[in-house]
Amino acid sequence: MLLFFISCFSFLLLSKIHSRIWAFSTFLCSIVVPLFTKGMFFTPSFKIPKTFPCTHEIMRPKIEILEEKKEFSLLDLPDLALDSILDKLNPSELCSMARVCWFLREKCTSDHFWEKHFKQKWGAVSGDSTYGEWQCYVASRRVPKFLNSRVQKRGFLQFFSSIFLKNVQTKETDCVSRCFLPVNSVLPFYLALESGKFWFPAQVFNRENGHIGFVLSCYDAKLSYDSTSDNFVARYPSRGKSMIEEDIEWDRIRAPSVDTPSNATHVSTCLDELKPDDHVEIQWRKNKEFPYGWWYGVVGHIESCTAYNNESHCQCHINDIVVLEFKQYSLESRWRKVSIFRKDHMETGDQAVGFYGGIRKLCKKEEIEKWKHLWPDCTLE
Repeated sequence: MLLFFISCFSFLLLSKIHSRIWAFSTFLCSIVVPLFTKGMFFTPSFKIPKTFPCTHEIMRPKIEILEEKKEFSLLDLPDLALDSILDKLNPSELCSMARVCWFLREKCTSDHFWEKHFKQKWGAVSGDSTYGEWQCYVASRRVPKFLNSRVQKRGFLQFFSSIFLKNVQTKETDCVSRCFLPVNSVLPFYLALESGKFWFPAQVFNRENGHIGFVLSCYDAKLSYDSTSDNFVARYPSRGKSMIEEDIEWDRIRAPSVDTPSNATHVSTCLDELKPDDHVEIQWRKNKEFPYGWWYGVVGHIESCTAYNNESHCQCHINDIVVLEFKQYSLESRWRKVSIFRKDHMETGDQAVGFYGGIRKLCKKEEIEKWKHLWPDCTLE
């Protein structure tokens, strides 16, 4: 019985305390809630009702506003749609997009997009030898040494640009930061050419600004791009020294036609198929101390051929002698014609007329039209 009375007393006591706590809570809410609603503590972004609602009822209006203002991000697009958009950007825009986030940075610096831009701008003036020179250049500067965690935090392209682009500030070179790229990717190669700090091998038509002694010729050189003028600077090797030519336009440059060094005789593989009216290029140099240049010519008829008016009777294509004509020179010029042998052709000539080396046949119409576009206005002596 004693335990029963103790339990009843305890229940009544707790009930009375609980009712007082509940009354106090109700009183407190009746004072505090109006203060909030009248903006005495802060101005809410939504109106609080007189009756204090539960938490999810308070947040409901804010959630509805967010849902009404929701916008789709570029990253919400499917990969195919996103790639299609990025594929239409130019190099400057592609680099700017790479600054948005890590995901777009990886996308926009990939070879998938930069190979197209590289081919459009540099494809006609760079070849396999250019890429080989780039690899040697990278190795000589020990670029892999820079690819550590410290440089990665700073940004490889930012560091790369600081090396190559101190004097050239373009959107393509200064827009991507904190990005790790392998040295054999396309983007660093593109930036190296764009900066002008990397001298790449190519060939220049009509060297020395079209000097009369080099008309319809093409010589090996090392070139550097000047982005301010959109022209090139060339260094020609000559007797152990380099001669500089500036303001070379794009249409005077081409990628090296063969892999043969400029001081070596090219091995001719087209001699057996040469016939009159074929277009060719032949190596020529003034003396053996100078490098070769490529000169444009046309295969002519031998002196004993009597089929000038009837090509069906021409036997020049089976004769061991091949006559090359350089029609930019007059008929009396010592450089008008030269005869070579089909079999065992090696360097031929003397100090008077120079030395003729290897021959390559021009099969592409674009190459022939290029030479014709450079044809001089008058006949040379």
